[in-house]
Amino acid sequence: MSVETAASVPSADFPGLTVEQVRAGQNFPLAIIAGLTAAIAGAILWAGVTVASEYKLGLMALAVGYIVGQAIRIAGQGVDAKFGYLGAACGFLGCAGGTVLCNIVFFAQAKSLSFAQTLNILTPELLTRLVQIAFDPMDILFVGIGVYEGYKFAFKYRLAS
Repeated sequence: MSVETAASVPSADFPGLTVEQVRAGQNFPLAIIAGLTAAIAGAILWAGVTVASEYKLGLMALAVGYIVGQAIRIAGQGVDAKFGYLGAACGFLGCAGGTVLCNIVFFAQAKSLSFAQTLNILTPELLTRLVQIAFDPMDILFVGIGVYEGYKFAFKYRLAS
């Protein structure tokens, strides 16, 4: 996707609108709510698919980043860089959160505990240990993909600064 200056923005992108009018239509607080909600939903989706398949799928990183970015784009109508940064942060939360949820579920299954029982005994030390034990270098790549996708799809339009 190319970055365009205000003067070169095609009229199809901004039918009868100036860049200032487009910026006035941005809603960052709503974008935050949508991004966090999508990150939580994405983490649950990631964990569900991974636990069901018992396999880490890179496709889930694409899906989480896309869902987060689209939620921010639709809710926030943003063109400023902060929308991309929000998308990247929420993409990170969704992918990393999904990985952590998987670790908790697999631990619960190994110990024959329910998810609720596992949450009751979960301490920061245990959570840190679970993440360390289950860490795979591919996790970095998957989270990075989610961050990139979250950033890329968070903009309604891309403008030059």
